[in-house]
Amino acid sequence: MSGILPATYVKGFHDEEQVKRMEYRKFGKTGLEVSKISFGGGALCANYGFDLDEGIKTVHDALKAGINYIDTAPWYGQGRSEEVLGKALKDVPREAYYIATKVARYELDYEHMFDFSAKKTRESVEKSLKLLGLDYVDVIQIHDIEFAPNLDIVLNETLPTLEQLVKEGKAKYIGLSAYPISVLKECISRAAGRFDTVLTYARYTLIDNTLLEYLDFFKSQNMGIVCAAAHAMGLLTNAGPPAWHPASDKQKELAHQASVVCKDRDVELGKLAMYYTIQLKEVSTFLTGMQTRQLLASNLAAVHDGLNAKEQEVLQHLRENVLTKPFNWEGNELERYWSALKSK
Repeated sequence: MSGILPATYVKGFHDEEQVKRMEYRKFGKTGLEVSKISFGGGALCANYGFDLDEGIKTVHDALKAGINYIDTAPWYGQGRSEEVLGKALKDVPREAYYIATKVARYELDYEHMFDFSAKKTRESVEKSLKLLGLDYVDVIQIHDIEFAPNLDIVLNETLPTLEQLVKEGKAKYIGLSAYPISVLKECISRAAGRFDTVLTYARYTLIDNTLLEYLDFFKSQNMGIVCAAAHAMGLLTNAGPPAWHPASDKQKELAHQASVVCKDRDVELGKLAMYYTIQLKEVSTFLTGMQTRQLLASNLAAVHDGLNAKEQEVLQHLRENVLTKPFNWEGNELERYWSALKSK
């Protein structure tokens, strides 16, 4: 519902008119109501090119505009994202936002990239709280569970440790994330009722609608559903994806063709991608990385104002002539990870 001030509204901090324009949705069984669009902290580090002062201003403007859910992780810039958010949030009332971070994915080198152990999980949450300058996070998520040697360690070590941390008041709710949605379903099914939120990314976009096959299951578990990465991690933007993007060369070429069409018509592919994704009614929030106020403005425009006639026309053209077949890169990262470990 839009037009109603949410529980996170703080008089004197927020821009009341912008907050009233924002739609807020129920976040599963948590009882929280989160903004339709949420702030992805993954972009607040060098992985995407980044300026500290601009990043902090973007966080402040996003929150004042009514975005009340922030997502980050130790993996993003190896703690840099959490550190930047810590600097930004020290000037923001704690009741003005909900924040989620993650455990289990950490370092760039393959040998130390993942650690699902109880010991590391606890250490990670303590470190995150310190970097963020907070006593607690609202949601703590297990990051990219498909990389665990098996789900037993997730269910027998990571999850019980997080449950203990919730009892200690260091987090309120527990979530999980992965790229293959089948793995999320399996893990949630094996731990019925123990997860509150689920994060899927790049699975409901202009090029992939896999999330639709799993929505009924997630809703049956009364979960807060975070639909992240409408831009498919930079693939669906005029600027194109970062060098590390796991899509195949053929897939990147197709996305590039779409960006050329947009550039020729002076339209931003990222805005079309965002608009397309946020038409989905049955998720709680659409999480997107934003490291500049320009990107924030583009995303808010897609949410509040939709597309003009020219943009609608280009979107239709792309769907009918360029991005005609769904595609994804499931398995590419996993294959790279396990072969790198084997070669050590």
